[in-house]
Amino acid sequence: MNDDSQARIADLVGKSDVLLFMKGSPLFPQCGFSSRAIAILQHLNVEFDSVDVLQDQGIRQGIKAFSDWPTIPQLYVKGEFVGGSDIMMEMYESGELAQLFEEQGVANAE
Repeated sequence: MNDDSQARIADLVGKSDVLLFMKGSPLFPQCGFSSRAIAILQHLNVEFDSVDVLQDQGIRQGIKAFSDWPTIPQLYVKGEFVGGSDIMMEMYESGELAQLFEEQGVANAE
């Protein structure tokens, strides 16, 4: 990973309360895991931003090193890495994800 992609990822993560690095867009996810992550965030009615890693190979490869997590999607809340879609699903089912958003003061989507 080069320093430029590391800096861009850090900047992106710092700008959003909830940020999902995914394949595709929320309206047109390009993999089942990204689709599931979007469904979870929409079901919890949280405001979030997303980055389509398919549009930038530097981000696509760099995010894996940034988080030390090998797969995409990746969820960040208030600058902290939460996990991929499997972890999101586990946290959603247990209520931990909704609790995390509430504790962090994440805004609801309008």
